Amino acid sequence: MDGLDIRTAVGSDTGNRYSANFDVTYLVEKPLFAVLADGMGDGAGSAAAGRIAVDTFVDYATRVAEPGPDTLRDAVAAAHARVSRAGRELRDLAGCTLTAMIAAPQGCWLVQIGDSRVYRWRAGLLELLTTDHTMAWLGAVHGLYPFDSAQAAAARYQLTRYVGHGSAPEPDVFSVTMRPGDRYLLCTDGVSEQVGYDDLRTFLGRDTPPDSVVTALLAACETAGGNDNASAIVIRVD
Repeated sequence: MDGLDIRTAVGSDTGNRYSANFDVTYLVEKPLFAVLADGMGDGAGSAAAGRIAVDTFVDYATRVAEPGPDTLRDAVAAAHARVSRAGRELRDLAGCTLTAMIAAPQGCWLVQIGDSRVYRWRAGLLELLTTDHTMAWLGAVHGLYPFDSAQAAAARYQLTRYVGHGSAPEPDVFSVTMRPGDRYLLCTDGVSEQVGYDDLRTFLGRDTPPDSVVTALLAACETAGGNDNASAIVIRVD
């Protein structure tokens, strides 16, 4: 990432469905370390899961100068253990997604577990870099049903992997390069389910500071109904 100018912004909105915000974000611009989590449900376990997962992941991943895949997997494993313990103590469902983008010598590491997302806008093309760990995604990818079908909608919230899952599943960990002109978006499903692909592409493609893009994204979520907590981290590369 040497020679690249990285600018970032983060924002989160409670929306109209819940009385509290169960999303958790963490952002350091230099060196880049961006994380977000989305709690499952609206109870005490949901509130605890996101905060514990992000704090634990950041603590473990920053114990070395340049965290690699093994360190990042260990950080998620530690988050699994602490979130699961919190669920037992609270006697409540404790689970959350966790999505991260972390500076590496040749670009960035992406860490993904759950259904929050990372998008990349590059030269006019908006791509989804992560996979949703849901039965809806599996069913659509393997042709069990159309992605916009009633079956997919019913499976949308059946997560196959999340922090706090009893089997402590591993996250996806992979690397991406960065180029001048790239724009990246980390977001919870409160953004991706309320702002369509064309609008996401338009917002990220604007030649405006990241904080303006975040503001526009959250406003679009509110206009769409504010049906969920919505959180976004925007990263601009110049």
